[in-house]
Amino acid sequence: MDFISKLVDIFLHIDKYLATIIDKMGLFTYLILFAVIFMETGLVVMPFLPGDSLLFAAGAIAALGNLNIIVLYVCCLLGAFLGDATNYWIGHRIGPKAFQSNSKLLKKEYLDKAQSFYEKHGGKAIVLARFVPIVRTFAPFVAGIGKMDYKRFTFFNLSGGFLWVTIFLLGGFFLGNVPFIKENFHYTVVIIVAISAVPILYEIIKSRIGKKPAKKD
Repeated sequence: MDFISKLVDIFLHIDKYLATIIDKMGLFTYLILFAVIFMETGLVVMPFLPGDSLLFAAGAIAALGNLNIIVLYVCCLLGAFLGDATNYWIGHRIGPKAFQSNSKLLKKEYLDKAQSFYEKHGGKAIVLARFVPIVRTFAPFVAGIGKMDYKRFTFFNLSGGFLWVTIFLLGGFFLGNVPFIKENFHYTVVIIVAISAVPILYEIIKSRIGKKPAKKD
């Protein structure tokens, strides 16, 4: 429980933790941010990392001049793209065998949820999944298992990564220092997660409506 409590605290107050890292690590912060984004999207054992809120917080701090927004943007975009690409090849090479152990991180239910989501939405699931914690980590893995054409996957990977990083990083850059948002960052994080679920809910509702049989006259 201590681990979970600590994780929740980091998740809700990522802005404070990131500010501390910048003070202590300086330019190495760019490398750390790249690594976190890469690991969350590229390693199936890291679905708990705070990608959305981290990007938003990093953008807000960059607006204060503590980070260069261009360098930050490139680092995060590379981390997002390379992470998904790596995850794809892990799924392609290893597949479901990775879930045969009793690991608490590699839960079969995570794989099943991501696979079901992928089967319903096809290639665009790679884009939509970028905005959903946990699913974001497993979607490229499932695409690799399903032997999705890599050129097609790369297109969706680039599209999703670009939208994800741009929306959250620049969102933080332009809005993160608005007094109300800055003073209530923990609520902002919850709102970010809620908003992230909207595209998925829309697709689920649309698919269910589409499956309803037409009424006979």
